[in-house]
Amino acid sequence: MQIGSALRLLTLSTIIVLFFSDLLVSQDRLSGKLFATRSEVIAKNGMAATNHPLASQIAVDILKQGGSAIDAAIAANVFLGFADPAMNGPGGDLFAIIWSADDEKLVALNASGKSPQSLTLEDFRSRGLNSVPASSPMAVTVPGAVDGWYEMHDKFGKLEFSSLLEPTINYARQGIAVHAEVADLMDFLDRDLIRFYSLPEDFDWDQLGYFSSLYRPEGRFPVKGELFRNEDYARTLEILAHGGRDAFYSGEIAQAIVEHMQELGGFLTLNDFQNHTSDWVNPISVNYRGFDVWQIPPPTQGLSVLQMLNILEGFEMSGYGFGSPEHIHYFTEAKKLAYADMRRFVSDPDFNDLPVEALLSKEYAGQRRDLIRDDWSGSYGPGLETDSHTIYLTVADKDGNMVSLIQSNSWLFGSLITPPGLGFPLQNRGTGFTLQEGHLNTYEPGKRPFHTIIPAFITKDGEPYVSFGLTGGDMQPQGHVQIVMNLIDFGMNIQEAGDAPRIRHSGSGTGSTELESGFDYETIRQLMIMGHDVKYGFERFGGFQGILFDGMFYYGASESRKDGQAAGY
Repeated sequence: MQIGSALRLLTLSTIIVLFFSDLLVSQDRLSGKLFATRSEVIAKNGMAATNHPLASQIAVDILKQGGSAIDAAIAANVFLGFADPAMNGPGGDLFAIIWSADDEKLVALNASGKSPQSLTLEDFRSRGLNSVPASSPMAVTVPGAVDGWYEMHDKFGKLEFSSLLEPTINYARQGIAVHAEVADLMDFLDRDLIRFYSLPEDFDWDQLGYFSSLYRPEGRFPVKGELFRNEDYARTLEILAHGGRDAFYSGEIAQAIVEHMQELGGFLTLNDFQNHTSDWVNPISVNYRGFDVWQIPPPTQGLSVLQMLNILEGFEMSGYGFGSPEHIHYFTEAKKLAYADMRRFVSDPDFNDLPVEALLSKEYAGQRRDLIRDDWSGSYGPGLETDSHTIYLTVADKDGNMVSLIQSNSWLFGSLITPPGLGFPLQNRGTGFTLQEGHLNTYEPGKRPFHTIIPAFITKDGEPYVSFGLTGGDMQPQGHVQIVMNLIDFGMNIQEAGDAPRIRHSGSGTGSTELESGFDYETIRQLMIMGHDVKYGFERFGGFQGILFDGMFYYGASESRKDGQAAGY
């Protein structure tokens, strides 16, 4: 009798839950927020969306002081080098796409560094290496982020550069509470450092010296809610405030980095730093159903975003609907095709003549699309697997300027190499090279490696529409395409476009397709019948930030997978 009563109560409870769940979903459909966890932030004078609430608040404060969107983005990025040091900082590289309201056009900045002139392919071979070791001085390229800050500021800044550093100097000295996502990444590295970096089993944190004293002062990484300071980072920023760009590339900071690298047997020299420059480049684009989508050209993987969109334009995605078998199948097949081309063609254009125009033509997209079967998962060649740890942010100002900015150390804390007294680690972007003979990305001196980090932008009829980006290594092109489809094909708002469940394809050949929770089981069953290796995924789906401009107001979005915030005024 008691069991029967319990079952009746359970059934009644289930009916009630389903009723209210259906009611809530219906309400969300009516409000256009089927997947959104929160509303968009709407403001007229300015907007910032970053992966850390304090960074967003710093950016808005800079905007209120009369700073440009670029000023605010620099200030936010500088802060994230302190607050989220595993992901980014002065030791990494930077790329940006900027809408200039005065010029009424997009410009793009490649602020990435090159490999040491004194390091050769033979140096790797003489050590018996088959790949660039991630935690070795041989993986360290010239950090380009700081030069990128100064380049952007020289062109678009309004406030004194030193004023952009002041908020972080104060925070670094006073300390901030460690956020959950930052603590989780540090905890992952604490538990899995040896496997992650392929280090010897007898490796000990104490071997990292200054790194450990800086980030593990109590013999461990800080945990969520614990106070974190970085006095050395504050001093480095003060050196920049007084000495400018030259302090980093020819003065005190450059000398400290080079001296430490040479002590470790590294190859970077003062000449490598002094000869470093960022490049203003023309962004590349394709038109997707009336919207122009923009990316940074090689050596980034932005080309793949545009190729995927060209291929997908041949399918009536809005008719199939979000989460349908057709949506996921055609998306996955387009990804495989684009990534096969990425493996073959994307590298430093200064070292190779790359057929970018041909790869982005609608005719070529049609040829690739013809290879896709409607009823079966195909194999189109080698995929590209990389690991990357990155921050993305976007800012817009009252004058109509918008910046889409991405910055990274490459791996968590980059190479782990941290020059004493400076308060930040050096990237290991050299892992983007291959040591394979005859490959476009084969290591060469003075060459930029393949880059995973890509900012994005959308314009409509020559006017700014959306500034957005998504972190996560080889997830980035896949995430960009899904954001574009969510906005244009499936009619989502900017917040919902970021929160909707994502797809991630990985591996070579047919590979495997990971899906976040939220996709229909009948869709999954149909994909498996079509030959897709479908898996449930719970991480590695990237982190999105975005700002949409409707001609009057900015709509900001920061997705629920991260600790970020969209804020405006």
